[in-house]
Amino acid sequence: MTQRSLEDWLGYLEQLHPVAIDMGLERCREVAARLGLTRPARQVVTVTGTNGKGSTCAFIARMLVGQGKTVGVYSSPHLLRYNERVRFNQVDATDEALCEAFEAVEQARGSVSLTYFEMGTLAAFWLFEREALDAVVLEVGLGGRLDAVNIVDADVAVVTNIGLDHAEWLGTTRESVAFEKAGIFRAAKPAVCGDADPPESMLESAARSAVPLIVRGRDFDLRREATCWHWRGIDAQGAVRELLDLPMLTLPLDNAALALQAFALLESSWQPERLVEALQSTRVTGRLDRRTVYCRGVELSVMLDVGHNPHAAVYLAEQLHRESKPGRRLAVFGLLADKDLSGVIDALATVLDAWAVAPLPTHRSRSADELRSALMERGEAVTIYTGISEALQRQCDEAREGDEIVVFGSFYCVAEALAWLDRHASGGGHALGG
Repeated sequence: MTQRSLEDWLGYLEQLHPVAIDMGLERCREVAARLGLTRPARQVVTVTGTNGKGSTCAFIARMLVGQGKTVGVYSSPHLLRYNERVRFNQVDATDEALCEAFEAVEQARGSVSLTYFEMGTLAAFWLFEREALDAVVLEVGLGGRLDAVNIVDADVAVVTNIGLDHAEWLGTTRESVAFEKAGIFRAAKPAVCGDADPPESMLESAARSAVPLIVRGRDFDLRREATCWHWRGIDAQGAVRELLDLPMLTLPLDNAALALQAFALLESSWQPERLVEALQSTRVTGRLDRRTVYCRGVELSVMLDVGHNPHAAVYLAEQLHRESKPGRRLAVFGLLADKDLSGVIDALATVLDAWAVAPLPTHRSRSADELRSALMERGEAVTIYTGISEALQRQCDEAREGDEIVVFGSFYCVAEALAWLDRHASGGGHALGG
């Protein structure tokens, strides 16, 4: 039998189940049992939340690697290659490893129907367990309670924040969202919440299961100054930990503080120098990701950010406000139909000078006409293009020395921009990493 390539496997997985999202754990648990899966690593951290999951996972993993541990990370979605979803000590899984894992899951599932995400999750767990890892950091795909990742019991559960997103699955209130995310809690195992005002449903879930819930502003917190920041928290025994005069970071400090608290519960070793080094070296592609590109002999800064809801847009706006630029900021923007368009553009309208909008390469995209109408209602300068690549090219053509291009609104948007930057670099345009 001809061996499937990774591309073949992914095409097959896309049509395997009648719907893309099918919440529930029964099918995953059954197949995991058939595979003989027990636990993907000795330590398990599961991360959920509305925003900041990717950077929080990256911070935690990098700190654990800095302790000499072997660490796996499972995250989604990917930007350019599926391999990004499964990482071992900061390195993407190979095509060969993923194909072998998919084959194992396929043989085990029999007649059990699995979604694309469920197949990917079980494949990742199969690979992790074979590697006998010290720790894994698992990013929840959607919600928490009924997400495939939740078939594994976490030693530490992490909730970044509670906002409104994926309303069709998680409900339209913070209480309903918090209930779903609290589903990753396990009895008597600590949970860390980065939301300083956790909804009552989360507090009740923790109390019912005797979960020690460590909350920002009460049990841990950060304090910002102009050129540094400070952190305090507690370890697994309740003793106070502190880190003072920390250097500023590119990624959100809120998520760094949350990751530090999770690490303090996991590890007895506390070496400030190693922790600072880990925080400073953490990068997440597409999250406050600044690149340099040369167009027409002009050096331009390009900021890429996958923020796609008002909470993330507000944070991006704050970062842009803090970083004054001599020139204009030119937007490249696309958004999915189920996202809060008004909330996103209201957050960023004050820091962006001109908008290039385009549809995304998915049937879930908002139309460019919708984007333009919403922006014109607010008096914004906006031009429609056929795709993100064209929009980015035209903004680069229009940009002058000192201008910055800001690409945001969706993983699809940033992924297409990254592909354009790669093509530009290979064609002699010199796109550089941040």
